[in-house]
Amino acid sequence: MPGGRPRAFDPGAALDRALEVFWRQGYEGASLSDLTTAMDINRPSLYATFGNKEQLFRKVLDRYFTSPGAYAAEALEAPTAREVVERLVLGAVELTTGPHRPHGCLTVNSVHACSPDSEPIRQEVIARRMAGEAALRRRFEQAGDLPPGCDPGVLAQLVHTVTDGIAVQAASGHTRDQLHQVADLALRTLFQLPR
Repeated sequence: MPGGRPRAFDPGAALDRALEVFWRQGYEGASLSDLTTAMDINRPSLYATFGNKEQLFRKVLDRYFTSPGAYAAEALEAPTAREVVERLVLGAVELTTGPHRPHGCLTVNSVHACSPDSEPIRQEVIARRMAGEAALRRRFEQAGDLPPGCDPGVLAQLVHTVTDGIAVQAASGHTRDQLHQVADLALRTLFQLPR
């Protein structure tokens, strides 16, 4: 019988449960015991399937950006800059206040809560966040509806600042309704982009 015994668990489901642990507790706060308990596997299975904690977290980041965080890449496909901004800001509210997920943002939490021992993880998260901001800047550079004199790079940074702020506020206990009000005000006052 080639390949030995089949896995007794679903790696995709286990990865989703690891994502939730990291999202709720941050990279540093998630112990291997927390992870193996949530994933319903033992340490040898974790190492054999996902590698060490750092490798697991990198796989979790991939999952995060292609599953709950996929709205950000999808927003870049909106036909106008105004709609891109609107989808990102409102998407941040939905992502960070969802009823069946931890409040806040996995990447925002991970950047701010890393010790020197976890600097490689912090740098990985920063690099991914910078890549997202660069993609947004490029999208704005292609937009035909920015007001005259609006710098696409500064606007991309502003949008990320607003969405990060939403994540921090969500993690601090602000409700979805409160953050929708903040998002609506931001869209009306900060982003004076044509409709």
